[in-house]
Amino acid sequence: MTKTNIKKAWVRESKFGDWFLNTDTWLVHVLKRALDDLQSLIPEDKPSQFTNILDIGSGFGHSLIELDQRFSPHHIVSLDVDPDVVVKAASNAKKCQAKIEFLINNAAEIDLPDNSLDMVFCHQTFHHIVDQESAIQEIFRVLKPGGCLLFAESCRRYIHSLVIKTLFRHPMHVQKTDMEYLQLIEETGFTFNEKQVSRPFLWWSREDLGLWETLTGKVEDPTTREETLINAVVYKPY
Repeated sequence: MTKTNIKKAWVRESKFGDWFLNTDTWLVHVLKRALDDLQSLIPEDKPSQFTNILDIGSGFGHSLIELDQRFSPHHIVSLDVDPDVVVKAASNAKKCQAKIEFLINNAAEIDLPDNSLDMVFCHQTFHHIVDQESAIQEIFRVLKPGGCLLFAESCRRYIHSLVIKTLFRHPMHVQKTDMEYLQLIEETGFTFNEKQVSRPFLWWSREDLGLWETLTGKVEDPTTREETLINAVVYKPY
């Protein structure tokens, strides 16, 4: 992939963001909490173990360990557009029981065969991708019929907040609300129902980091507020 194509594919994280993604705060309050929620959204009549998993945007590889422990796969493809991922995630990859394969690739052009994966995990990655429409179509393509997408994403309200604009870097023009993400997923062909969707309103996802609620005890009305996060478990039809 040329430097020009990489620039079109993603927005590189800030130095602060790169540091934050390797902290315990990220691991405990962001990654593990999202996976706990996503696992609870998997329907009881669906598989809870997956043989072949694609992890989109692996970063430092903390997600590789979590996927390995929670879903007992034989094989995990660690996809990232940043070539440094091989170095960043190497130590965590070695801790996994599953075979880890690194793939330096744009999520909008995934170099994997059609219908080859049981599950795709896309956590806090989609808001970095410029061509989101192509990326979701590629995810649909590489999943087997009946395959599962675990989608966890920050929404427009959060990404457009002052603190996030200051500390992190994102393609601001492609950010979406929770409903816009669900519309994109549904229009691609995935199936799901509301029982497979969660909208956690976590303290770290708010403009004031939850300070107003802590001081006043007042909670934003969930029926009228613009959501900050969305988690969804969706399936490719047979």
